[in-house]
Amino acid sequence: MRRWVVEQDDPGSPDALALIEGHLAFARANSPPEDVHALEVTGLRDRDVTFFGIRNGNELVCTGALKQLDEGHGEIKSMHTAEGARERDVGRAMLDHLLAVARARRYGRVSLETGTMAAFAPARARYAAAGFVVCEPFAGYGAGVNSVYMTLELERSDEPPLGRRW
Repeated sequence: MRRWVVEQDDPGSPDALALIEGHLAFARANSPPEDVHALEVTGLRDRDVTFFGIRNGNELVCTGALKQLDEGHGEIKSMHTAEGARERDVGRAMLDHLLAVARARRYGRVSLETGTMAAFAPARARYAAAGFVVCEPFAGYGAGVNSVYMTLELERSDEPPLGRRW
């Protein structure tokens, strides 16, 4: 039985830092330095960014963030699942939560940037399965062979997303 709880979290907590560092290490190992767009802790603490964690009991197993680009547009940032929790739909649960938050905020769309390399294929497949489609660069990103941009048009919802359990 799943005991996951997703809530707003502190990116500076020791367990969050460990997952964020894992995410950054993955991005740096698989992308040229100029194409690493993952946020460090200071970026995740920006006032336009809301950082979430999924916990299984006391263990942080997944992180994700939603950055407000403007009143109707959000960006998914820093999604990362702990290695031991992969293949258990935790990443999909985080994505569903971030989309629920975006709908509750009345965003008309959510976009993201991810890599084009083979290591990013599972992420691209997860986003495509959720309905994201390839789009042009947004929010100051530039075109390049190492990045793919994806977006999802949203239907808005009044359902509160916080404190969900799976």
